Amino acid sequence: MAEIQEVRVPDIGDVDEVLVAEVLVSAGDTVAVDDSLIALESDKASMEVPAPHAGKVVEVKVAIGDEVKHDDLILTMEADVAAENAAAAEPATPVPEPPATEEPAPARPPVEELAFAPPKAAEPAPAPTPAPAPEIDERGFRLAYASPSVRRLARKLGVDLGQVQGTGRKGRIVKQDVRSFVKAALAGGTSRAIAGAAVTGFEWPEIPEIDYSKFGDIEVKPLSRISKLSAKNLHRSWLHVPHVTQHDEADITEMEAFRKAHAEEAKKQGFKLTPVAFQLKATAAALQAFPTFNSSLDASGENLILKKYFHIGVAVDTPNGLVVPVVRDVDKKGIFELAQELLETSGRAREGKLTPMDFQGACFTISSLGGIGGTAFTPIVNAPEVAILGVSRSSMKPIWRGGDFVPRLMLPLSLSYDHRVIDGATAARFIVHLSALLGDIRKLLL
Repeated sequence: MAEIQEVRVPDIGDVDEVLVAEVLVSAGDTVAVDDSLIALESDKASMEVPAPHAGKVVEVKVAIGDEVKHDDLILTMEADVAAENAAAAEPATPVPEPPATEEPAPARPPVEELAFAPPKAAEPAPAPTPAPAPEIDERGFRLAYASPSVRRLARKLGVDLGQVQGTGRKGRIVKQDVRSFVKAALAGGTSRAIAGAAVTGFEWPEIPEIDYSKFGDIEVKPLSRISKLSAKNLHRSWLHVPHVTQHDEADITEMEAFRKAHAEEAKKQGFKLTPVAFQLKATAAALQAFPTFNSSLDASGENLILKKYFHIGVAVDTPNGLVVPVVRDVDKKGIFELAQELLETSGRAREGKLTPMDFQGACFTISSLGGIGGTAFTPIVNAPEVAILGVSRSSMKPIWRGGDFVPRLMLPLSLSYDHRVIDGATAARFIVHLSALLGDIRKLLL
């Protein structure tokens, strides 16, 4: 007859408390004797707690991240202890001694391996030729944050741990992550590889839901529609685009002097002459010099679509969130015309009067935080575009010129790009060229 048994934390030596790094079972699971139940981790080592009985898990009392000590309750389970004792009391069937000429029997494999091996009546005949070793990136496998038992399981299943996203504490890979990886791979989806077999699929781990109210007062504020749409688009770009960011500074001393000299004239015409207008014009010229930045990958990922028009998105901060309206044909417009269009577009954006067409067709994006502050940041590429320019606040710096330091107004630039399309050398040349254009606006006339 089954009876409820308690499983507690065994003797953990001279350590006061240890961390629950993995919970390997859940209520309703059936376990065998010595199956691993949880994994404990201290600053010095990790250990797994085996099942003392075979039976069914009733209730798990611990969770990942809990601190436990010796004799704390781990779980309760239904186990037929009487049947186990009776089986243990039966005399064991004598095993004949092998002949002296035979090889000794192999050692019993670790419990971890037995837990996932299918039952078999007898050892199969040795294969005529060994199977090829799975192709695993050994460096990535070695650097993955996982326990020895998880590594054994990954080896057994042919999973490259370097491709597995850990859901444990501090990104630690647990056994369920390996199983989920295999399950998703066999189900199909995003292209991935399990060593030794070409398969597809990947299952992104969910962020755990937390009741924050138990820590103090909270307020729930729904995201705006713009914020929801932005989050979805940015998340998609971050997952699909291999981002790299190149940083540089542009000497805009002369440009700023020119802007201030013509600010009054612009004011009389009813608009403000902002630095963004100059950035738009210089970026369009840089895109003409480097056509790869004015392109997109097609759906197959095998062809590059080079665009002959120069429409540039400009990030605008509004009360409802960040929006990116598009300024069209930047290459065909002058500085004053661009400044006036920016003023009108930004006003309509803040009033929520932009149309869907105002957001379509961009080849490149500029995100300027110069009016707020900061020295650098990493903007996310707005796919299917292949690059985005981040602009931070300019500041006076001593620059070595002609044997002496001179004060110059320097503008920080951050260029993020899709590394599938643009290599590092091309990105460096683009941002250097753009910096030169901003440093001497006369080059825009050439």
